[in-house]
Amino acid sequence: SKNGLAVKDIADLGRVSLRTAYRDMEDLQAAGFPITSEKVGKAERFKFMEESWFNIPEPIDPLELLSLELSGDLFNVFKGTVFHDSLQSVRKKIQSTLPPKTLAYLDRVRSAFQMGKGPCKDYGCFSEIISEVNTAVTDRRTIEIGYQALGQEERTHRKINPYKVWFYDGTIYVIGLCHLRNELRSFVIDRINMLKMTDEHFKIPADFSFDEYIKNSFKVMQDELYTVRIRISPDWARYVGEKIWHPSQRIQKQFDGGIEVIFQVAGLDEIRQWVLSLGP
Repeated sequence: SKNGLAVKDIADLGRVSLRTAYRDMEDLQAAGFPITSEKVGKAERFKFMEESWFNIPEPIDPLELLSLELSGDLFNVFKGTVFHDSLQSVRKKIQSTLPPKTLAYLDRVRSAFQMGKGPCKDYGCFSEIISEVNTAVTDRRTIEIGYQALGQEERTHRKINPYKVWFYDGTIYVIGLCHLRNELRSFVIDRINMLKMTDEHFKIPADFSFDEYIKNSFKVMQDELYTVRIRISPDWARYVGEKIWHPSQRIQKQFDGGIEVIFQVAGLDEIRQWVLSLGP
C-alpha cells in the first residue's frame, strides 16, 4: 500500500497477533528494508519510504555476509589505508542493520572459517600516497612522482598517467603511461617517495588491455619474450605439476617420473627466482 497500513490491518492480513505484527515490522526494519512508521491519530502506520515501495531490496544472505567477513581477513594487508578503512566501514554499517539472531548465526559460521595471508608489506605508512593514487586513477588525473627503482641509488622525477592500481603477491603497483619513457610501466607504490597531483586529465587509450599487458609476465616484469624449459626431478614433480604457475604452462612427463615444464615468459629474472625457490 502506497499510503502504508495500520498495525491492526497488518495483523489481520497476516492472521497474527498485534504483538507479532509489531515484532515483524521491527525485524524487517532491522534487516535493512526501507520501512518507516508514523502516528496517524492514535494508530501507528507502517509504510515504505518514498519511491522505494516498488523496489524492495532482497535481504542479505548469511553466506554473502560470511564472504564479506572473510574478505576482511584478506584486506588486513591494507591496514591503515583507504582500502582497509572503507571495507571496515561497510562491514560495520551492514552489521548495524542486522537483528541479533542473524549476528549470532554469523558469529557461529565465522568461527568455522579462517583466511590466511602470506608475507606482506606494512602499507599503513604509505596510506596518503595510496589514497592520492587511488583518486588519480579514479579521476584520471596525471601525477608527478619521485621514484627510486630497486637497485638504483638516484631518485628520478616522473610524470605518469595512472591507469590501474594492482595488488599482486603482497605488493601494490600502479600501472600507467610514463611520460619520461613514453611507454607503459609498473611502479611499486612503496618506492614512490613524493607525489603531486596535477590539474591535467588524460584518457585511457581504447586499445589498452590490462590482461594483455600482464599476460606474458611470470609475475610483473615486462621484458623480451623467452621460451623456458625447466626439468623437474621426480621428488618435486608432483608439487610443481599440481599447480598452474603461468597461463602459458605446458607439462611433459619424463620416463624417470619427473616432468618438463615449458613456459613463454617475459624476462628471465622472475622465473629464475622461482626455480631457486624449489630447493637444491
